[in-house]
Amino acid sequence: MSKILLIDDEPDILEFLKYNLENEGYQIITGTDGQQALEKIAENPDLIVLDIMMPKLDGFEVMERIRSDKRYKDIPVIFLTAKAGEAHEIKGLELGASDYIQKPISPKKLIARVKANLKKSELISPKKEKLPEKINFGPIEIDRKTFTVLVDGEKIYFPRKEFEILFFLLSSPERVFNREILLKEIWGNDVYVVDRTVDVHVRKIREKLGKYADMIETIKGVGYKVKSVE
Repeated sequence: MSKILLIDDEPDILEFLKYNLENEGYQIITGTDGQQALEKIAENPDLIVLDIMMPKLDGFEVMERIRSDKRYKDIPVIFLTAKAGEAHEIKGLELGASDYIQKPISPKKLIARVKANLKKSELISPKKEKLPEKINFGPIEIDRKTFTVLVDGEKIYFPRKEFEILFFLLSSPERVFNREILLKEIWGNDVYVVDRTVDVHVRKIREKLGKYADMIETIKGVGYKVKSVE
């Protein structure tokens, strides 16, 4: 269940949006001013819907503080505001907002935008989970401690990046990862490499897997996943 932080200084709007989002199965945290937004972000929401014209701190100030904190810099933020004008929208997006919506808005349209932004966020930056030390999946046995890969019991050498990609994919079988995620997880944010780098490494991994090469499936236009061997 995704958790949404909903901040608006108008109680009627707040309750109306809360009601509709909860009916879609979301867990909702609410606040009525900028200070509450900064306090309640500690509950680690998956997405923030943020008004601009609020007491104590306006939405732009809140956004600046959110993006300056490494813990929360990747949380998608949707500005939902009566503040019209292209200049305000541009400012919101330049501060790092994922979306900018003017009031009034229908619940159905807001829900659609929330779903789209959550989906985009999941593709770009999924929540990190602690990876296991060892994975046994079909004919493959892979061990992070000894840095070894066995295929049908035969030890096969994988260079470091190929090993890390294979281990990462095997840790979540049937889950599709796009190239941007793989680049971020394997190479990190501080190293510049292009999407094509992932494709080259995956091709080499397939070569080493031999008859099991098809375990790594290409999802056209998206990325890669590991599928079970029948």
